[in-house]
Amino acid sequence: MRRQVLSIDRSIHRSVMIMLMAGSLLGGGSAALASQSATQPSGRAQPVAGAPAKVSALGQAMGASLAELPQFGTNFSTFNLENGMQVVVIPDHRAPVVTHMVWYRAGAADEKPGVSGIAHFLEHLMFKGTKAHPDGEFSKIVASLGGEENAFTTQDYTAYYQRVAKQHLKLMMELEADRMANLQLTDEQVKPELKVILEERAMRIDTDPSSLLSESLDAALYRNHPYGIPVIGWEHEMEQLDRQDAIDWYNEFYTPNNAILIVAGDINEDEVRAMAEETYGKVVRRAEPKARLRPQEPPQRTARTLTLTDERVNQPSVRRAYMVPSDHTAKDGEAEALDLLTYILGSGPNSRLYKSLVMDNKIATSAGAYYQSTTLDDTDMMFYGIPAAGKSVDDVLTGIKGEIDKIIKEGVSEEEVARAKRAILAQTFYAQDNQASLARIVGTALATGQDLDALRKWPEHLAAVTPEQVVAVAAEYLQENRSVTGYLLPPGVSAGPTGKVTECAPGENQPIPKAREMSQPKDAPRVSQKVPNPQSRPQGQPKPKPATGATKPPASPNAEAPKAEAPSTEVKQ
Repeated sequence: MRRQVLSIDRSIHRSVMIMLMAGSLLGGGSAALASQSATQPSGRAQPVAGAPAKVSALGQAMGASLAELPQFGTNFSTFNLENGMQVVVIPDHRAPVVTHMVWYRAGAADEKPGVSGIAHFLEHLMFKGTKAHPDGEFSKIVASLGGEENAFTTQDYTAYYQRVAKQHLKLMMELEADRMANLQLTDEQVKPELKVILEERAMRIDTDPSSLLSESLDAALYRNHPYGIPVIGWEHEMEQLDRQDAIDWYNEFYTPNNAILIVAGDINEDEVRAMAEETYGKVVRRAEPKARLRPQEPPQRTARTLTLTDERVNQPSVRRAYMVPSDHTAKDGEAEALDLLTYILGSGPNSRLYKSLVMDNKIATSAGAYYQSTTLDDTDMMFYGIPAAGKSVDDVLTGIKGEIDKIIKEGVSEEEVARAKRAILAQTFYAQDNQASLARIVGTALATGQDLDALRKWPEHLAAVTPEQVVAVAAEYLQENRSVTGYLLPPGVSAGPTGKVTECAPGENQPIPKAREMSQPKDAPRVSQKVPNPQSRPQGQPKPKPATGATKPPASPNAEAPKAEAPSTEVKQ
């Protein structure tokens, strides 16, 4: 459960996750909980109020038997308002601040054909204002209070949040409830913002070879499911979006019975209930969203290979994605087994891929894997590598496949599995140190078909996985016919059938045309009014992946490797 895209799409998310493989702060549930350790000093981490004794016993519970585990989320509570809005309260009384989030069960994968990008576009337009608070006044109020705010769109949900002093919580509820019910849009607001998202696409995808390859990998992996369409949208469809498209999306999905309110911080359930009833409780449900039944994938029978050659690439790299079940679609124990498999294969310098390809055989300068498990429908497990000097991308891919085959044929040891469990679980429990991240974890899980009980039980489910289960998911899902391989190459280089990098013949493998130069956009975009406080707006994809990901490759400003932006999964404008 660990994937969170900052408001853009899986293609950018992939590029960033390949660079940041240590743990995602924005994931929901399972190993997403582990994400916090990457940013929290583990020696000083403290649990949220209500769980200090449990987390202080972490070292003992992480012993060899894993028999007694600290508990997660025991102080969370939930209730529903009369209009159908779900409310979750996460008390944390260490500081007089609160994180206030509203999640809508509507993402890019819920869009109708031909209007790709409308979910992300409306997210931008939600900051334009209402009759009571026009012209970006919402953001100005939050900034004047010293607060932070942001919003993000993924394939499965759209969310808005503010972090403020606790005395301003009711005001945040009033503002968010107002725009849930009373958004006003004019063509004078919509048309300039359309230019903003078109330039956002140009900057974040069209000018980044790594993101372009990621976008194509998704399209090849998902031949029928809408996950193959980028969250930000295809440019030719984005250009046709208009005010009515935005209003139609708003009216269909932005209704309280399709929303989740999460409040984390120095607050209790009674206080939240009273304020929520006085604000959100007055919003009338104006639609009944249908069951989220998306077109599903046909059987995966053929391996697919893509090659992107671009003059902006200085160092070749390779990626391979396998279609696998998510936390929501997996059979009992499968998602947890995939978490552990990813950790064993591709998480950091102790992983099998790093030891074999980087340290022992000197095939790669970087190699790893990650599993994006928090999705409503089937997801993928991604492997990647960057060849060392004198080696080719085929050499790296051969090494990756060799380590996968070794697990399938020879299995994994009890100690490997126990070590992976201890690492993921330790990070999971320390994740309770951050109220904002807990709110994101819970929101992601609830918006992708899970519930609080599943979150609470996840640690014991992970602890119960056997080595045989880890091998079983590898054998079932890491099959050649379920894969898509992508090569990112500089001009004049080929992945060669012999596994050697060879010079291309004249006219072969020529670089793709560049996207339009950013110094000469189609139209100069107007500055978006969204989120005035830059510190509250991460500019790119999610924070590092949980420990089930791999170590990050060296960054390169010239797309020498799959390239990170300045943050899975949330690009905001």
